[in-house]
Amino acid sequence: MLVAVDGSKGALKAVEYVGQQFAGMSDLRITLFHVLPDVAPELWDDGHILTEEEKAARNLVLDKWAANQKLKLDSIFQTAIEMLIRNGINPKQIETKSVTAFAVRVADCILIEAKNGGYQTLVLGRCGYSPAAHYFMGSIASRIINHGAGIAIIVVE
Repeated sequence: MLVAVDGSKGALKAVEYVGQQFAGMSDLRITLFHVLPDVAPELWDDGHILTEEEKAARNLVLDKWAANQKLKLDSIFQTAIEMLIRNGINPKQIETKSVTAFAVRVADCILIEAKNGGYQTLVLGRCGYSPAAHYFMGSIASRIINHGAGIAIIVVE
């Protein structure tokens, strides 16, 4: 089972659902999967050849950005693992994996992992982005549903 997590309320609800519905299934393997965003546009090259000083300064900023993303990711995974364990999932059944979305949509990264990783089920939360959020799914959930042929998908509200 692949569970997409990003630290949002929707993702945490999905983790809680998995813990409640699948506890006690000793043959279940759960992979908590996170897609790191691509490097923020303000950290990209400025369109000119950088001097050595500019390269060094840019690398320091990129290293700081990457370290900050890793801290956030560690917290997201730890929270999700604790939720699963609290609901009766054996820690040995849980693994974590992350990838970076280099010029690829987050939803596409999740779909690629679900298909290539041989997962039987993909679980994710949904988030609404409008005042009528409960009527619409977030773009990631919508894209996964629309392009997830051949995968059992559980979307948790």
